[in-house]
Amino acid sequence: MLAVIFALTAPALAADPLVDVRTVVPGVVLDVRYATSSNFLGKPLYPVPAAFLRRSAAARLARAAADLEKRGRRLVVYDAYRPLSVQKELWAAKPDRRFVADPARGSVHNRGGAVDVGLADAEGRPVAMPTAFDEFSPLAAHGAKGVPAAAAANAAELKAAMTAAGFKPLAEEWWHYEDPHAKEWPLLDVPFQELIH
Repeated sequence: MLAVIFALTAPALAADPLVDVRTVVPGVVLDVRYATSSNFLGKPLYPVPAAFLRRSAAARLARAAADLEKRGRRLVVYDAYRPLSVQKELWAAKPDRRFVADPARGSVHNRGGAVDVGLADAEGRPVAMPTAFDEFSPLAAHGAKGVPAAAAANAAELKAAMTAAGFKPLAEEWWHYEDPHAKEWPLLDVPFQELIH
């Protein structure tokens, strides 16, 4: 199955390949939760803490990061490209379309076009955000009531930079942003081991 998916998507990947965000986004802070047990499944799903995006989406992320850097902020990446096989594990644990995409349709993460991000200060220390990453609650939504003012302001600052770079926010999750072309891209199940050089 993996070989078939990769073969079918090889031409599209050649035109807009998956790239390591660290090679495109200077100063990015990686806090890849699915490479640790600090996620809602409580176990690592990725073999290494790495983040990949389609090159065009990574270029947008670099623009957002440059905008934030002018204000003494750095982007924190929690997740980016996610193999379809991992999406199936997430769905098995939380089959709720408000928070986890059904793998039968796939996620924009599985296409290399979504990124989950937060903010850090200039030294790379995380700043307050409305909720923890992957908190499945109403407080995770953009503009949620009851969020501390500083956290709400940080989320608004993040959203302004990401949307100015061309990303679309997901209303239910302050951390999730999508490239506007991502839904046109094929689903991928390329394991991380094949992307690390």
